[in-house]
Amino acid sequence: MHDTGSSPFSALRGHKYLSLASFRRNGQPVDTPVWFAEADGRVYIMTRNDSGKYKRIRNNPRVRVAPCTMRGRRLGPEAEARARVLERADFGRARDLLARKYWLMQLPFLWSRHNVFLELTAGG
Repeated sequence: MHDTGSSPFSALRGHKYLSLASFRRNGQPVDTPVWFAEADGRVYIMTRNDSGKYKRIRNNPRVRVAPCTMRGRRLGPEAEARARVLERADFGRARDLLARKYWLMQLPFLWSRHNVFLELTAGG
């Protein structure tokens, strides 16, 4: 991770997974462990445009994040954030950041026309 000074996402520093809580229409959170990369106070995540979390975020951009294990057990405090789906033209930077952190991201079988990238910014 690349960070200068304190970040709203500083609890994520040094972790491989974050728990992403997106919200159903009834307000119930759904937690999902995901890979992430941080740069310049923003967090980047790859998902699919046919996934539940993508659909929930399209309806409500408010999310919560916390460091977690691969299975989703939280390891630190939650932070409020807002998610936005990046335009296809902006995918390159997010993909590069994730590929630097996770060598598996460099393998072609992980890529699909359904892949999209999310950018998280601090605050609800």
